[in-house]
Amino acid sequence: MSQEEEFLNKLATDLIYRFPPTFETLEEERRHRKERLAVALRVFGKFGFEEGVAGHITARDPEHTDHFWVNPFGMSFKHIKVSDLILVNHAGQVVQGRYPVNEAAFAIHSQLHQARPDVIAAAHSHSTHGRALSALGQKLAPITQDACAFYEDHGLFDDYTGVVTDLEEGKRIAAALGGHKAVILRNHGLLTVGDSVDAAAWWFVTMERSCQVQLLAQAAGTPVPIEHDNAVLTRGQLGNDLVAWVNYQPIADQVIREQPDLFD
Repeated sequence: MSQEEEFLNKLATDLIYRFPPTFETLEEERRHRKERLAVALRVFGKFGFEEGVAGHITARDPEHTDHFWVNPFGMSFKHIKVSDLILVNHAGQVVQGRYPVNEAAFAIHSQLHQARPDVIAAAHSHSTHGRALSALGQKLAPITQDACAFYEDHGLFDDYTGVVTDLEEGKRIAAALGGHKAVILRNHGLLTVGDSVDAAAWWFVTMERSCQVQLLAQAAGTPVPIEHDNAVLTRGQLGNDLVAWVNYQPIADQVIREQPDLFD
């Protein structure tokens, strides 16, 4: 091995790479999930994904896996702290926390978490461009590199029957999601899932932005799609939850530095 190769190898071993953390206890993992949930809610608030009391992000409890942590009903994403989060059981009862649960949050997320044991977190909100594309009843097209992360990996719930308060409607949404990372709810908005809070939040952020790009491109002319094989290749490069976690860290870092009170 040349001196140059030895030097480069030494540099490589000294580089700092960030990976999802591991935990020695359930208590540590629970605290981490709650902290990341609070961060994600602040991110959604920062990006303007709120619409009144609509919108929710959930994180499965690591010990009581049929329970999930969620933002309380009627509290701004921009103000939520770790101590504000509530724990909801499989029957929709708040078993920890001081605030009520959004009825739609329970109807949707309880069924998603039940149908997908692999899903740790799920995010849904009434973001502007997600709603706009959902009103067209369209899925994301592979017209940009970023959109290819969702190529053949998101569903369309092609129906609208009012505010979701029925568990059966939640089951239908879970069925439309299937094994995918996201689903577009027609006339409603976006819903994303992941094996971490960070992944689910990133998928929502980048899906919302991809919706915006698609709407802009369609308004300007006829978008040129990426060829199928290349779209599949790109999805393989960008479309997994680890890549989502990595992509999300700079956004989370911004919010943590700007809003350290969220950990209270």
